[in-house]
Amino acid sequence: MHAALACPSATTPDFSREACGIAEWAPSRQLLRAIRDYQALDPARIDHRARRMLAVARHRFWSAVCGCDIPLNANLGGGLLLPHPNGVVVHPDATIGPNCLLFQQVTIGVGGKSPGVPRIGGHVDIGAGAKILGGVVIGDHAKIGANAVVVCDVPASATAVGVPAVVRTAPSSVE
Repeated sequence: MHAALACPSATTPDFSREACGIAEWAPSRQLLRAIRDYQALDPARIDHRARRMLAVARHRFWSAVCGCDIPLNANLGGGLLLPHPNGVVVHPDATIGPNCLLFQQVTIGVGGKSPGVPRIGGHVDIGAGAKILGGVVIGDHAKIGANAVVVCDVPASATAVGVPAVVRTAPSSVE
């Protein structure tokens, strides 16, 4: 199978999906780069303090340019894609697995029926305007439809659509 057609892994992050040049105008990738740089630096080391302050300034700048709110201490798996980052909001304690895709106006935060924050598995595609609220678990390779409001768990490889979201599992293939 051609490498470009292969399904991204739900466990192994593909950091090439986030790659960008230093002067490249790719706001969402620059924002993720600032977050990754900040998280890689040790706050206890004196020689890292200035670089952390620079990463904070870059984060603030790219957050304003993108119009999104992803905190510096966010638990983000590698390979995150934000093709249109405007309006994306991620709770600081939420977990997002590797190789996920978040479109514009996505909110991942508290609320809903269950207390806590969402845990999103690997290679999950989240459509524009979707809201994932409360202590829900989204399984690997799941898909969340545009404008869906997810307040219940979504199993792996399932699709959630609607307000409130209705979960549709993929039909099992019997040969």
